[in-house]
Amino acid sequence: VQLQASGGGSVQAGGSLSLSCAASGRTFTFSDYTMAWFRQAPGKEREFVSAIRRRSWSTYYAESVKGRFTISRDGAKNTVYLQMYSLKPEDTAVYYCAADYRIILTSIKDGSQYDYWGQGTLVTVSS
Repeated sequence: VQLQASGGGSVQAGGSLSLSCAASGRTFTFSDYTMAWFRQAPGKEREFVSAIRRRSWSTYYAESVKGRFTISRDGAKNTVYLQMYSLKPEDTAVYYCAADYRIILTSIKDGSQYDYWGQGTLVTVSS
């Protein structure tokens, strides 16, 4: 499984950005995978941002982004999106998309449980 993230950039506080993550693979069936976004700020550990579960498409968010970020997926394009609104300087980080086939609900926020990762895209929010 290959994941290609894009859409990062620089924006002022209060602005918006949309990230995309295109998934592909020889035997890859997009609907079978839970997709997630994580981020890592400079000097900090990687943290969970959001996830959208396989098949049910149920969504999950970190408290810090709830109400400001929206995760979605397009089965026809094998792509997961993260729309980010009302951005804050503390949202500055490298954002990574991740995918996993067997992850269970109780582990959905645990990055160590995801098998596949994209290369990351930088989001910078200035005050």
